[in-house]
Amino acid sequence: MTTKVFINLPVKDLEKSKSFFQGLGYSFNPQFSDENAACMVISDTIFAMLLVESYFRTFTNKEICDATKSTEVLIALDASSKAEVQEMVSKAEKLGAVIYKEPADHGWMYQHSFADLDGHQWEFAYLDETQLPG
Repeated sequence: MTTKVFINLPVKDLEKSKSFFQGLGYSFNPQFSDENAACMVISDTIFAMLLVESYFRTFTNKEICDATKSTEVLIALDASSKAEVQEMVSKAEKLGAVIYKEPADHGWMYQHSFADLDGHQWEFAYLDETQLPG
């Protein structure tokens, strides 16, 4: 079974993207980072590889999606509370993210989303398992 997840995302400006995610509190693993890539640590087993577009192209024969115009993926991460969801989205917006959807409160799940500097869509969600329907 797979034990680690690496999400690979093309970025236009690696340094601006790193600054954005560092502002959200994420760190980067220098072992897997250079002028073409930055390995963002999301958890012990989840990483986002931010790859400059020219380097990203070496991994695919397909066109790179312009995430500001099309959605190629929704990246959803859990949060420990509704307040943490609100805090992360608020921080992201202050760092230049675009809020593309209003928060949704389903009682048992609270979620809110933003698009990063390259248009990739990120969602934070708090799930209260004690309130699950059914």
